[in-house]
Amino acid sequence: MNVLKNDTWVMPYLRKYKSLLTLVLVLGFLTLFSGSALMFTSGYLISKCATHPFNILLVYPAIVLTRAFGIARPVFRYTERLSAHNWVLRIVSNFRKKLYDSVEKTAVAIRQKHQTGSLLTLLADDIEHIENLYLTTVFPIVTGILVYVFIIAGLSVINWPFALLMVMLIGILMFIMPLVSVLVNGANEFKQKQIQQGLYTKLTDSVLGLSDWLISGRRADFMHQHLDSSNQIFELRRKDKNFQWYRDWLSQIVIGVIAIATLVWAGKTMTDSQNAANWIAAFVLCIFPLDQTFTNIAQGVSEWPTYRESIKRVNELPNADQPQTTEQIALQKPVQELTIDHVDFKYDDGNQLVLNQLNMQIHAGEKIGLLGPSGTGKSTLLKLILGDAVPTSGSIKINGIDISQLQNERANLFGVLDQQPYLFDTSILNNIRLGNLAATTQQVQAVLDELELTPLIASLPAGLQTQVQEAGSRFSGGEQQRLALARILLQDAPIIILDEPTVSLDPITERHLLKTIFRVLQDKTVIWVTHHLVGINYVDQVRFIEHGQFDMSGTPKELYQNNVRFKQLYEMDRGVGNATD
Repeated sequence: MNVLKNDTWVMPYLRKYKSLLTLVLVLGFLTLFSGSALMFTSGYLISKCATHPFNILLVYPAIVLTRAFGIARPVFRYTERLSAHNWVLRIVSNFRKKLYDSVEKTAVAIRQKHQTGSLLTLLADDIEHIENLYLTTVFPIVTGILVYVFIIAGLSVINWPFALLMVMLIGILMFIMPLVSVLVNGANEFKQKQIQQGLYTKLTDSVLGLSDWLISGRRADFMHQHLDSSNQIFELRRKDKNFQWYRDWLSQIVIGVIAIATLVWAGKTMTDSQNAANWIAAFVLCIFPLDQTFTNIAQGVSEWPTYRESIKRVNELPNADQPQTTEQIALQKPVQELTIDHVDFKYDDGNQLVLNQLNMQIHAGEKIGLLGPSGTGKSTLLKLILGDAVPTSGSIKINGIDISQLQNERANLFGVLDQQPYLFDTSILNNIRLGNLAATTQQVQAVLDELELTPLIASLPAGLQTQVQEAGSRFSGGEQQRLALARILLQDAPIIILDEPTVSLDPITERHLLKTIFRVLQDKTVIWVTHHLVGINYVDQVRFIEHGQFDMSGTPKELYQNNVRFKQLYEMDRGVGNATD
């Protein structure tokens, strides 16, 4: 239960809506009580009537009670269902608002930590799992415990040796079956969840790159890849169903043993007279309505490993309700310099420094190229500059103010263009206006003219009202980047982050896009992360990161003349991409 110790998603709402929760549990108990009482009075009534009572008044109370409990059971059941779902819907409403607030506040950071498929899993499954935790686990367990205590307490007054026997037999349903379910079925559910999450991720990535699969003629591979995962999930679900069947079958056997034990006990203790014998059927029949209660506990508990993973995931999200601990400052003057001062960084779960004593000063209007092999810390440095991560030591400042104190100004300071720009399934105009919601159509048109997008827009039947379709699939990669760049120009932030925006483009489109980018951003501070040297002559300074440090630095011309390694890389890229500027 360590997962619940620092939980901010499940336990707080148990306390917040405790009155309604208590009502749900009481109604659940009364539903079960009414069901057993109905069978109890019915059993007594049948036995009493079989002895041909001399007066109807002798069975009239049993008739009234049978009718009363027969009406009470569905009424309590219906009310309990309404109350439970009312309670859960309130909880889920809080969950979804909290989740979306958390994602909205730190959208860039979350996107860098989670693949799109992982986020789909989070949104589609985890909240539903926590909802089911209450409905299928918490409510049945607490209700079952109340019924268990009530039965044992009642039997102990009548006959404590028999009560002790029921402690053991019902305990098998209450404790042993759920424990076995967690050990066997829980592991199976967890494995199924992992495969399903991987399927979400692979399917999402594949759909976003569907054109590449079709162009390469690998349609069969695309289908086979996802069918394999689907077949694995199907096999695990088949095993899960088999296990549930055997577990429920054993539970029925235990219920049967309890009924037989009750019959034997009642037969030995209630045969002294005819009146006493009438109670035998009553005690035996009242056992059977409890069947569903105790068997549901095992099924609910068996899914705890899945619920636990969901609870852990949502608790790892930034807490949207937690106020910012760092004092926020509004930048009072234009950006003059960005300073990276002796920055070290390592991840919480790692011992090795990703960045080691980085120092750099970027003045307003400078163009910086960050190069280096994959995994050397380029993207990590961007996270630190944007404030998505905090240095282990050292500082990153704008105009002498730490970046952590400028997060409220972030949209006014940074524009980001990466490999996969956000283009939503709405009009071109709406997508571009995300950079500045107050922009006029004339301002949008001016940006389009500057980016040479006007002929493209004019060729479309609906012009600026043309739908870009999901993930911008209506347009080519270069056109998507230009539309995203239009949004950045409309945003008019002083510092522009380019995170390998041309990595998936062909050489001709890449050269054309880079020329356009540096032309329209000539008055901006640009930090460009790239993995090769096509277009490197557009920047003022080059920093090559390797092993968490700046391995080489200088202007492109200086490095070409004085650094053998840079010259070799430059010539290699120039030969392959024919990128002369």
